[in-house]
Parts: sequence; C-alpha cells; structure tokens
Amino acid sequence: MLQELLTVAVAAGSAGVIYVAAGARVVKQYERGVVFRLGRLLRDVREPGFTMVVPLVDRMHKVNLQIVTLPVPAQEGITRDNVTVRVDAVVYFRVVDAASALVKVEDYKFAVSQMAQTSLRSIIGKSELDDLLSNREKLNEGLELMIDSPAVGWGVQVDRVEIKDVSLPETMKRSMARQAEADRERRARIINADAELQASKKLAEAAKEMSEQPAALQLRLLQTVVAVAAEKNSTLVLPFPVELLRFLEKAQEHPADRRLDR
Repeated sequence: MLQELLTVAVAAGSAGVIYVAAGARVVKQYERGVVFRLGRLLRDVREPGFTMVVPLVDRMHKVNLQIVTLPVPAQEGITRDNVTVRVDAVVYFRVVDAASALVKVEDYKFAVSQMAQTSLRSIIGKSELDDLLSNREKLNEGLELMIDSPAVGWGVQVDRVEIKDVSLPETMKRSMARQAEADRERRARIINADAELQASKKLAEAAKEMSEQPAALQLRLLQTVVAVAAEKNSTLVLPFPVELLRFLEKAQEHPADRRLDR
C-alpha cells in the first residue's frame, strides 16, 4: 500500500512539474504578453518577467515594444508645379498598446507601411519641388500627422518620419544646374561691379588729394618708376616731369621782364 501511495505521489508530482513547465512563460523587458483564453482576450497584459498560463487553454502572444525602423519604398508622383519626382522615406514607430496591435489590425507593420506609402504620394501631389528640396521639416511633420492619426487606433505611435531622398529626372537636373550657374555668374558680376565702384571712388579721392599737393604727384611717379623697374623690363620710359617744364617757363619769363625794366 505504501508503495502504491509513493507511486501516485511521484506521478502527481511529475504531472505537476509537466503542467508548470507547459504553462511557464518568460516575457522580456521590451515585450508584453497578450493572453487569449479559449479565443477571448484577457484584459491583464503580462508584464516582463516570469508568468504562467493555463496549458491547452491559454495562448500568449508576445508583442515587441521597441521602436521599429520601417523604410518606405520610393514613390513616384507629380508635384503641384508639374515635376515628376521619386521620393522615399523612413518611419520610426512603436507599439504603445499591445492588445490593440493584435486585435484591431491583422498586421500592424504592414498597415503602417501601406499608410506611409499613400501619405507620401499625397504629400508629393500637394507640394512644390522647392518644398521637397528645402522645406523637408514641414513635410516630415505633415507626413507624421497623416500616418499617426489612423495608427493611434491600432495601438501604434509614430515617433518620427523622415524624407530620405528626392530623385529628379535628368532633364530637370540639367535645368537646375544651368539655373544655379547663371545665378552664380550674376552674383559674381554684381560683386565685381561693386568692387569697381568702390575702387573708382577711392581713386577719385586720391586724385583730389594729389591735385592739391603737386609733390605727392612726383612721389607717386617715382613709386611707379620703382615698381616698373622691379619687373626687369628691357626698356624703361620715363615721363618728363611737369614741374621741370613749369620751372623752364618761369625762367624764360624772367629775362623778358628784366629787358623791359631796362
């Protein structure tokens, strides 16, 4: 009799161990466990750590709460100013309600991907080319709002949406390159003209100052001669000093005045 009781106890213990092993579950820190009992959702979502379910009755699904990086395939569309472009983006989202992510949508990742593609095509049609190239922050915010609005009902929160690249036709690239080159040439001409204007004003001021001081003209002439001589030219032409001509004119006038005095 004792042996039979021991056998029953061992069998019961073994069954208990098998039952516990079959019902034991471990939920990781970045996961939540959603339990369905006979197909019905249980309200209590299992937190990270060790948990138990009823074998053959409960079925637990683990939902990852980490941020998911979802690339959006390039979408082709026509902008508001009639330019054909291809735009791709990336969506960062995470699950905030594990039960809703399982119950309210069949595949929340696929749903977010499709919503991102349709929203991206819509943004392309509503925007101009300049906005796609230079005003991406505003477009990113618009995309995030368009995707996040329906995703909230799926237990998903969109953290950020980024437009990665905007591909233009080759003809448009060449046209933009010519436009940029023309704009750079225009700015260069304006800068050169402004520099010439400032130089002419400075030269006019210098000429005015030198006209009041004849000696300054002679010093400037000597500086020019020294600069030309430093170039190692074979021929050097020196202008005749104007002051010497004036001295000779005065010298010729003085003898005539003396004869008149006699």
